[in-house]
Amino acid sequence: MLKILNGNPGLGVPLNEQETVKFLTTGKLNLHLGTLDKSGYPNVHPVWYYYDTENNRIYLETSKQSKKTDNLRNNAIVYFCIDDPNAPRGVRGKADVKIHEDINFNVPIAEKIMMKYLGNTEHPVAQTLLDMQKSGQSVVLEIFPKYYSTWDLRK
Repeated sequence: MLKILNGNPGLGVPLNEQETVKFLTTGKLNLHLGTLDKSGYPNVHPVWYYYDTENNRIYLETSKQSKKTDNLRNNAIVYFCIDDPNAPRGVRGKADVKIHEDINFNVPIAEKIMMKYLGNTEHPVAQTLLDMQKSGQSVVLEIFPKYYSTWDLRK
C-alpha cells in the first residue's frame, strides 16, 4: 500500500492509490529529480523514468559522470515531481536512492525506460543509451519513495 498525502489541501483532491499508480505508469511526462550539490545548492534534473508497480520503485538511467550521479554519491536523498500542467495533477515525494552499476541489472531497466518513451529499443537514441549501459558508462538510479504527495485540480 502506498503512503499518499494531499499535495494541495483545500484545492482539488489527492489521487487515490489506483490513480497514483496509473499516473506513474502511463504517459510520457518527465520526472524532475532534485538533488543537492557539494555546496548544498539544489539541482533539478528532468529525466525519463520507469515505475515498477511490484516493488514501488522508480528507476532512471544516467551517465556515471552526470551531475545527478555525482550529487547522489555524496548525498543519496532526492525530491521528485512529475506533473501534468495540461490536466493539473501530479505526484511528488521524498526518497532515498541507490546507484546501481551492475550491467546485468541495469540493461533490462534501461530497456523498459526506452520502450516507455521511444516505443522501441531500436531508436537511435535508445541504441546510444543502451550501448552506454552495456559498456558500463551509465548507471541506474533506484528511487525508494517515502511517500507520494498527490493532487488533482480537475476534481
